[in-house]
Amino acid sequence: MQERHDAPLAPLTTFRLGGPARRLITATNDAEVIAAVREADETGTPLLIIGGGSNLVISDKGFDGTALRIATTGCTLDGTALELAAGENWSEAVARTVEAGLAGVECLAGIPGSAGATPIQNVGAYGQDVAQTITEVVAYDRRTGETVTLTNTECAFSYRHSRFKADPARYVVLRVRFELEDADGLSAPIRYPETARALGVEAGDRVPATQARETVLKLRAGKGMVLDPEDHDTWSAGSFFCNPILTTAEHAAFLARVAERLGADVTPPAYPAGEGFMKTSAAWLIDKAGFTKGYGAGPARISTKHTLALTNRGEATTEDLLALAREVRAGVHAAFGVTLVNEPVTVGVTL
Repeated sequence: MQERHDAPLAPLTTFRLGGPARRLITATNDAEVIAAVREADETGTPLLIIGGGSNLVISDKGFDGTALRIATTGCTLDGTALELAAGENWSEAVARTVEAGLAGVECLAGIPGSAGATPIQNVGAYGQDVAQTITEVVAYDRRTGETVTLTNTECAFSYRHSRFKADPARYVVLRVRFELEDADGLSAPIRYPETARALGVEAGDRVPATQARETVLKLRAGKGMVLDPEDHDTWSAGSFFCNPILTTAEHAAFLARVAERLGADVTPPAYPAGEGFMKTSAAWLIDKAGFTKGYGAGPARISTKHTLALTNRGEATTEDLLALAREVRAGVHAAFGVTLVNEPVTVGVTL
């Protein structure tokens, strides 16, 4: 277990933003993770858990406590059952499953970060989310001081949400277990319209899993959402805002605002999100509110490839990023009456 003091945190995040931690511990196995968490809890020390750093916005002042970087390793594939240590690179794990001819997470290729973060956020993209394949999550319960195994149902997954996100101070994810599908090398049914168009198939069709993964990687790269140290369009947290889920009444009011602002012939994206709810596109809202690709004059700007990604152009501070995020959120609300909610976790700051 490695320990450093006054350690920079910015290099551990995909935004490359944030001040130092008073103490940084890097744990390489579950026992080290648990020991570090217990020590922090017993001494009343504030604790920040860091995985791949792809979903963190850290204050410029840093973190006055212990930052625990989970760097555990372990990838076990037994038939269609997959178990990943929390510190495993998620994108590399997806590649392994596709190479093994298994389906279920191929459309989650290229998503940065660690495996342990996936159940917390219920990571999803292009018609798949991890809630569809996770069977169990092994975690350290800080309340009871025990290691527990939570079933898929007990994880309480919903859109970009889970039991872990609802109670962030309670659980530390150690391992994640998945049940994938052996479809003779084919993907799961393609659900997302953009993916189906890129593949030249109909929604519900299957394609070779390798082809689905490669297509998703190309789509993500075209939006600046595949990490590249030389490309500032990828110095982001991916999608900064969640796609809004509106009640029937809220959706009706939203459509009226769209008609008033853009004309009665304009139809915004809409996807059923359970009885009485409709999901729309945050990227569409941002663009139609006037925040187009490349928007911004300072060191934090909207990506030149995708309106949903806020980026550090190399010299930004966290406050620069938050100022842009607040401007976008206020502008969308003024235009359409919809309040955007940030996806990344904020540390020492609020939007």
